[in-house]
Amino acid sequence: MTDSLRIIFAGTPEFSAEHLKALLGTEHQIVAVYTQPDRPSGRGQKLMPSPVKQLALQHEIPVFQPQTLRDSDAQAQLADLQADLMVVVAYGLILPQAVLDTPRLGCINSHASLLPRWRGAAPIQRAIEAGDAESGVTVMQMEAGLDTGPMLLKVNTAISDDDTGGSLHDRLASIGPVAVLEAINGLAAGTLVGEVQDDSLATYAHKLNKEQARIDWTRPADELQRLIRAFNPTPICHSTLNGAPIKVLSAECSEGNGVPGTILDASKQGLTVACGTGALLLTRLQLPGGKALGFADLYNSRRDQFSVGAVLV
Repeated sequence: MTDSLRIIFAGTPEFSAEHLKALLGTEHQIVAVYTQPDRPSGRGQKLMPSPVKQLALQHEIPVFQPQTLRDSDAQAQLADLQADLMVVVAYGLILPQAVLDTPRLGCINSHASLLPRWRGAAPIQRAIEAGDAESGVTVMQMEAGLDTGPMLLKVNTAISDDDTGGSLHDRLASIGPVAVLEAINGLAAGTLVGEVQDDSLATYAHKLNKEQARIDWTRPADELQRLIRAFNPTPICHSTLNGAPIKVLSAECSEGNGVPGTILDASKQGLTVACGTGALLLTRLQLPGGKALGFADLYNSRRDQFSVGAVLV
């Protein structure tokens, strides 16, 4: 049995919270949690604590939310915790070298890709968008570079043809914590040796934004189908029809050709739209003020909005 370690956990979103939840079920002591400052959320723009903060408060763990870890006061506060290890999962702040050097066993990170593939902010979505056959979680020893540290442990999962950003996220959030616990045991026992990454194989997973989610119908249908899957549930791909915004949550590649963006057919099976190459059958949409619906429901109630020859832009 591994000796109990004093661990600092740093993370922010739900993916991180799943890792913290797993650590709370072990013999290790979580001495503090670091997470991003509360952010405005929802229509009322009320300040909301991160999923990691909510979980930490439920377990009466001290929570720290510095704007930066670069100043000496924040670094001294962290050092006072006398941690053996810092576990970092989608925290959102850069850890300077002084912080990386503070815990006895250093800092480890659970990253949602098979490094060195997809370093950076959005590895889950970029893997689907690129058509990768597999994804996974890499647990690495952290260093000053962005996701560049020695790899301690990897777990793989295939990306299926119907995976979305959401489904792959949830799967990685379930296998990542198991890998982290295994890595912690290996580090504590001194049996785990990191593998240096091959920088020549590295790709960068740029942060997502709504502009990237606007559908460019001149692109090939297969590329757009992957983009729609990757950006579901956020930021969700979108277009405009008859001057009104329309969100596209799922689509299948289909046959057909025409001016890109043109509606070629509409039926209960879906809305067929011409692309730069081939066509897409849009099967789940969301109109302004409404909820996401299968196209059959929209076709029954709003058939006149989807006339053949109309153009999405």
